[in-house]
Amino acid sequence: MHDLRALRADPDSFDAALRRRGLSPVAHAVVSRDEARRAALQALQEHQARRKVLAREIGQGKRQGLDTGSLETEAVELRDDIARLETQAGAIEREIADTLAGLPNRLDETVPDGSDEEQNVTVRTFGAPKEFPFAARQHFELGEALGLMDFPTASKLSGARFTVLRGALARLERALGQFMLDIHTTEFGYSETSVPLLVNDTAMYGTDKLPKFAEDSFRTEDGRWLIPTAEVPLTASVAGEILDVRTLPIRMTALSACFRSEAGSAGRDVRGMLRQHQFSKVELVSVTRPEESDAEHERMTRCAETVLERLDIPYRRQLLCAGDTGFGAAKTYDLEAWLPGQQAWREISSCSNTRDFQARRMNARFRTEDGPVFVHTLNGSGLAVGRTLIAVLENYQTEAGTIIVPPALLSYMGGTAVIEASR
Repeated sequence: MHDLRALRADPDSFDAALRRRGLSPVAHAVVSRDEARRAALQALQEHQARRKVLAREIGQGKRQGLDTGSLETEAVELRDDIARLETQAGAIEREIADTLAGLPNRLDETVPDGSDEEQNVTVRTFGAPKEFPFAARQHFELGEALGLMDFPTASKLSGARFTVLRGALARLERALGQFMLDIHTTEFGYSETSVPLLVNDTAMYGTDKLPKFAEDSFRTEDGRWLIPTAEVPLTASVAGEILDVRTLPIRMTALSACFRSEAGSAGRDVRGMLRQHQFSKVELVSVTRPEESDAEHERMTRCAETVLERLDIPYRRQLLCAGDTGFGAAKTYDLEAWLPGQQAWREISSCSNTRDFQARRMNARFRTEDGPVFVHTLNGSGLAVGRTLIAVLENYQTEAGTIIVPPALLSYMGGTAVIEASR
């Protein structure tokens, strides 16, 4: 959500920010509607004041036996005008709120211009893309050949974009999630949290998933939503709160199932586990003071990078350009892992600073000497477990089709060092 006062103060700057995202200007139209709302409220106040005077004059006139008919007629007209002005002001206020709710966050000055992912900027890299003395296979080819990745059964149970993992691959997926949680909680100070997988409209709206992304999520018959990411319940946990500044920054993490409809992705990544309706992810969420959020963004991204470095997965950090930055983000870093089977870099984490965009929607603040101030919220994948599993399979494959377990995961795998075909 945006600060209407800031928009009124500098509509040209606001529209310039929208144009960076390829959107049409709206600020002057919003200001015009807000002026109409304020005029209606001013007239409403004047009518209410006049109505009080009339009530007093009518009462005095009746006590004195005077004819108050004209005053009573005026009072009835004022009553109707007041009702009309209240309806008018309320309708304009809702119109403005709906308009602002549909506008993306303002971009940070350091976000590069650009229309799509081709204009993203590589900030840093780790490791070199692995080269094999054989033709590297994709994760689904490896998993199916091992007899441990079962797409037909998943399709029978649930339809497309689901996967059944068995045996050592199921354990490897679990190991990755536990490995990530252990790093983030014991080394980086995130508080492990178990969250509901179903949330209400308020939680989804506060974390900018509604109304814009309703079609990307699954809704139950009783009106609740399956979480698209644990960002939603973690961030919304501070909604409506006035926090003690001494508690900031708040850092939370959760390993949860996530659910996405993948609307609009027909024909994309239809093979394998890259784009699923259900997947596991370790989420990182921070709630900070405004002056701390930029540093927290860098810190959060390094926390996610550390997981990849411990697994020795080559990756690159991308600073997203204006056209590729998400709706709620002021600035985003994507981490892209190298997948030898695809011979491509694929997103495995996205870390965003939303500044006070979500906090305004949630009314999440902290107490200062000058009164409550909106917090800044940040979120990031630390990491997407399924995609990390893909990266491990493709980077640790052998010519025989087995998978070498990364050294960092050996203690989580019950002594299994090499994943072989099931018998």
